[in-house]
Amino acid sequence: MCVTEYKCPCCGAALQFGAEEQQMRCEYCENTFTLEALEACQASAKAEPDTFDWTNDSRAWTQADQESMQAFHCPSCGGEILTEATTAATFCPYCGSPAILPGRVSASLRPDRIIPFRLRREEAQEAFQRFCHGKRLLPKHYVTTQQLEKITGMYVPFWIFDGGVDATARYRATRIHHWADSKYSYTRTDHFLLQRGGNLQCRGVPVDGSRNMDNTWMEAIEPYDYSQAVPFDMAYLSGFLADKYDVSSQECQPIANARIRATAEARLADTTPGFATIVPEHKSVQVHGGQVQYMLLPVWVLHSAYQGKRYTFMMNGQTGKLVGELPISKSRSWAWFGAVCGGVTAAATLAGLLFQLL
Repeated sequence: MCVTEYKCPCCGAALQFGAEEQQMRCEYCENTFTLEALEACQASAKAEPDTFDWTNDSRAWTQADQESMQAFHCPSCGGEILTEATTAATFCPYCGSPAILPGRVSASLRPDRIIPFRLRREEAQEAFQRFCHGKRLLPKHYVTTQQLEKITGMYVPFWIFDGGVDATARYRATRIHHWADSKYSYTRTDHFLLQRGGNLQCRGVPVDGSRNMDNTWMEAIEPYDYSQAVPFDMAYLSGFLADKYDVSSQECQPIANARIRATAEARLADTTPGFATIVPEHKSVQVHGGQVQYMLLPVWVLHSAYQGKRYTFMMNGQTGKLVGELPISKSRSWAWFGAVCGGVTAAATLAGLLFQLL
């Protein structure tokens, strides 16, 4: 004989049939349920696995495109960049090495769209000067005309993910009530089973397609306004460099999936206010109709070296948002430390003299 035991969806305690209510009753949290409701809860507890459906329709470079381009390879760091035929690359924008070699444009996908540069080189140079201004420990003569000339306009390859998202979640939650009378203090805990579900459209989820560009740096200068993206044309590369992607859209999908999952789960969690505790039981995210675009995004970049260490400055070529790190001069840091210590010693001596006079 097979005996089916029903558990309370809210608190997990065993249910018993209540003759008075003609329903299943929980003696612990005092909730009642019909058999239909219990079966529906059991069905919803079987979470669907996450699914992410992505399609990439990017095309390969045409023969005409390849004839109007040239490629450069850096033997120092392995970087590979593309330029329009009339644009020369004299140094590597990744490591600053001048030993950059021309080569052939290898087979790869052609960008679908591009966001053209909105900020000029002069604006990037001024931004770098403002970024360095007032930095007392910066090495002397670090900001030179030669350094400013190394600021390079680059198009960085990104995979842009768009898709519809269906998400569901199930939570166990509690509300706690406290009250007292003249003799006793009371606490009552109410248990709840929360079902949440919804859909949203995720547009413009970016993932960097270059191993040479640090993801941390690229994320720091986001976001971009994708409404200004236009169909790709070789003319936009004139005077600029373009990084060639070396991370495929398939390799980037786990990063995009994680971003989309986190967004969907956060949206569902936002619909559960007012509870003392909330414990998720299961979450499910499905992406349908997902499209992947290969897009080039504008970045002003400067890689410099000081005492054997590399330093990076980047600026969003569309919005001007920037990030960077600067070297510290040891001689200046010691001089500053000595001045601070000298000031502290003088202040302590003066305080001692005043104490003696008093």
